[in-house]
Amino acid sequence: MTRKPLTLTGSALAVLRALVERGPSTRPQLGQDLGLSRPTMSAAMAELMEAGLVEPIGSVHGGMGRRAVEYRVATHAGHVIAVDAGSTHIRLRLSTLDRRLLHASLHPLPKSQYSLTPQISSVVAAAVAEALEKTEADWGPLLAMVIAIPTRVVGPEGDTAATDQEVIFTNFAPPPQVDCTLVNNVNCAAVAEYHYGAARGRQTFAFMQVGVKIGLGLMLNGQILPGVNGAAGEIGHITFPFAPGLTPVPGEAERYIGTEAFMTRVRADWPESSGRPPADTYELLARAGEGDATALRHVEGHAAEIGAVIAICVSVIDPGLVVLGGGYGASPLLRPKVEEVVRHLAFPAEITTSTLAAEATVLGAERLAVDRAVCVLLGLPA
Repeated sequence: MTRKPLTLTGSALAVLRALVERGPSTRPQLGQDLGLSRPTMSAAMAELMEAGLVEPIGSVHGGMGRRAVEYRVATHAGHVIAVDAGSTHIRLRLSTLDRRLLHASLHPLPKSQYSLTPQISSVVAAAVAEALEKTEADWGPLLAMVIAIPTRVVGPEGDTAATDQEVIFTNFAPPPQVDCTLVNNVNCAAVAEYHYGAARGRQTFAFMQVGVKIGLGLMLNGQILPGVNGAAGEIGHITFPFAPGLTPVPGEAERYIGTEAFMTRVRADWPESSGRPPADTYELLARAGEGDATALRHVEGHAAEIGAVIAICVSVIDPGLVVLGGGYGASPLLRPKVEEVVRHLAFPAEITTSTLAAEATVLGAERLAVDRAVCVLLGLPA
């Protein structure tokens, strides 16, 4: 059944978007922030109430000791599903249009997936099915779904035949008549850092993810840059190795910097005098954090290599800020050496660490899903 779009006045739409963005607010707060007069604000709120899009949730103390009614986006206005189809875990959030969490789940994968696989598709299908079973009637309709995937997402004008993005649908079919959008996982993380994390207030920055794979999300003037072929920020494909007598290999930079190859090098170079080598990057970072000299040497060496990759990006796009994230990259132990190397090789750029950690990608997907849901609700172009 096709949903008939709602029609709102400009002031009512502005109020709805503000409630989606900021959460519960009073009419005086909204009127002041949006520059709307009291009569216009009252009319807009009445319009939204009649459309079933907002609901009062109580009162709070306002100015001069008065109490003001607080409003939020109505729970029954609809909900969204965001999925992070990652290399090690599948994360899912089901939330209202103002991002109140209604259901969440975490599904570890049996082993790290270097690329998008049918196994990831199966786990996504199970996670979404579980979420749909837990959906309650008063949550309203499912309006949009965004799935963050660890591969390029190519638009119709790009080389769609050369991407594996459709693998996500091998064992998973979106609910019928639900807007389902695929977005690159690193771009989703950059969106989250822009709205909620380390890059709040910055219109231009880069988000560097380091984990099993590496990638870069580029936010330029408040907009994610995906590129014609969905390849903007695919730094795993920079020319590497690049030196006399060496032949560059496609994708070798990602394999070399990624944590699996890194840990292989760590184990091969771990001296017997330092005891048993760490089993994974989590243990390596833990030992380094405790002051283990061998662990620190490896972490700092790898951070220098990451810094060299970031220096290339800084030289090309000059983002001013680079946020380090991902399962490994978010460790604060990396930042000092990365910053030192970037400063030595390139131009000034602030290096900081993600404040959202493992949740960055799914939170960014949720944000994009909410934006699309509002467009679906109102019949606006996405």
